[in-house]
Amino acid sequence: MVFHLGVMDTPTQRPLVGIAFKLGSVLVFISMSAVIKATSGHIPPGQAVFFRSLFAIPVIVGWLLWRHELSTGLRTHRPLGHVWRGVLGTTSMGLGFASLGFLPLPEVTAIGYTAPLLTVIFAAMFLGEEVRLFRISCVVLGVIGVLIVVYPRLTILSTEATSHAEAFGAMLVLTSAVFAALAQVFVRKLVNTEKTPAIVFWFSVTATCLSLITLPFGWVVPTPFEAALLVGAGLLGGFGQILLTSSYREADASLVAPFDYASMLFALLFGYFIFSEVPTANTLTGAALVMTAGVLIILREHRLGLERARQRKSMPPGT
Repeated sequence: MVFHLGVMDTPTQRPLVGIAFKLGSVLVFISMSAVIKATSGHIPPGQAVFFRSLFAIPVIVGWLLWRHELSTGLRTHRPLGHVWRGVLGTTSMGLGFASLGFLPLPEVTAIGYTAPLLTVIFAAMFLGEEVRLFRISCVVLGVIGVLIVVYPRLTILSTEATSHAEAFGAMLVLTSAVFAALAQVFVRKLVNTEKTPAIVFWFSVTATCLSLITLPFGWVVPTPFEAALLVGAGLLGGFGQILLTSSYREADASLVAPFDYASMLFALLFGYFIFSEVPTANTLTGAALVMTAGVLIILREHRLGLERARQRKSMPPGT
């Protein structure tokens, strides 16, 4: 799962560069998921989270040093907020990694799109954000899309063991999306006092520490090839986070956010050519509905943001 962080706009933005960074981050994160999936038959999810988080840290630290932002990345005003965000985000990551062992990559990706839709609901519940009919309608549309994807996996008419395993995988992804949405709510609160480098850095540190809790539950000694893949997943995770953050530095969030859904295309390609996974009609139809709902929410938020900006400019000074 990918979390969008609030990033201050640079004075001079470069929209095409921002889009390129965003697409690069999407490709890198899907590549990371494919690497984790390739090891899922032997490596426990908690151990995968450890490697993904630990080996992302040197990449992030190197990036912060290059940008002269290391002190900003280490400074925090709300350490407990980072811990709670880390607990939620790490749980989401672990459940998402576990689901890759049960479901095709495109299905995991499609069901994971539930997270931003749930964020709308949780933001209204916990942050007091106003949710109007348009956003509610988009959330309903997205939920319908998710149900179309997961319905074949949750049917009670089948007694096959593979069906039960796939149903379990679908529930893992849905639960992962719930925790991802809750983590995003915490991020929205953190950006009020914390800088983006701090949020990025401390999540990796927190996730590394929390993943060690799963050590007694059956970590294994990876083969040299698996170890290389796991280290690669961590490096990809760190690099992907840098590209993601850079994309929001170069362009407005409303412009680059819809390119998140390019992950479905990459997931289809990776699933087909690497894992021989052929997408079902349900997966494609449901994913299309969820992506439509997500893009509509993004466009609506962009228009509302422009309207609020115009209203602020039209207000007399001192009001």
